[in-house]
Amino acid sequence: MNIKALGLNIKAERNRKDLSQAELAEKVDLSTTSITAIEKGRQIPNAINLYLIAKVLEVDINELFKGVD
Repeated sequence: MNIKALGLNIKAERNRKDLSQAELAEKVDLSTTSITAIEKGRQIPNAINLYLIAKVLEVDINELFKGVD
């Protein structure tokens, strides 16, 4: 799986919503460090966190998987 693509998609959607990493982290109850690691492809979010991220970003969860093999 291309974890970096997932992270880049999350980052792109976060930027579209004009949210900082800290704001997203607070809304999904994660640390800013975790959001940074996810966006850089160093950490894979679990299913619950991925669902929460998609919900906060107001995107279908499948959109976050574009380009992820």
